[in-house]
Amino acid sequence: MIRVTENFRKIQDLLATAANDAGRPADQIRLLAVSKKKPVEAIVELAAAGQRDFGENFVQEGLEKSAACGRDDLIWHFIGRLQSNKTKVVAGHFHWVHTIERLKIAHRLSAQRPIGAPDLNVCIEVNIDAEESKSGLRPDAVAALAREIVQLPRLRLRGLMCLPRIRATFEEQRKPFAALRELLESLNNEGFCLDTLSMGMTADYAAAICEGATIVRIGTALFGARQ
Repeated sequence: MIRVTENFRKIQDLLATAANDAGRPADQIRLLAVSKKKPVEAIVELAAAGQRDFGENFVQEGLEKSAACGRDDLIWHFIGRLQSNKTKVVAGHFHWVHTIERLKIAHRLSAQRPIGAPDLNVCIEVNIDAEESKSGLRPDAVAALAREIVQLPRLRLRGLMCLPRIRATFEEQRKPFAALRELLESLNNEGFCLDTLSMGMTADYAAAICEGATIVRIGTALFGARQ
């Protein structure tokens, strides 16, 4: 198993450098360790080094890992496509959902979030490049869904998430992230109080940070390439 602690320290330094280059405080950027298909031992090692936020794409895998870690101080983010038959489990065991794209899913999460639990943090997934192969709403449909979500109990709408297509240069990478930032700003100008841009991964985190990312989702640079 790759020792992830050294990678973690390197990523922390790289994120701090990217923040400094963007003229932003490093503590504005939250590292989300994307741990799908990676062993529990790697998560435990990262947690011991100080990492708290972990992202999983598959519900059952995430549940098994959260139980196996034996820690109650970790924050679990669901970042995969969420099906209706999985909402109850996600509502009961995750702290964040980044991939809301349908009101039906939001309604189910709201109804199924345990009474007494903190509000579930949610982001709307935006298909910023209008790719047919990807999930997410068109940008012009986001405001309508946001207006519905903020009315639901036990959910807290935090912001927007995107997964743009691969681009070759830093300046090209910035464009979709700038578009998502502008969309969030327009929603806040409408009266929303959104504070989260979940955008940027191993290959494009610097461009995302330059355009205002508050959560960057890093997997490969932490855990190594997936088999």
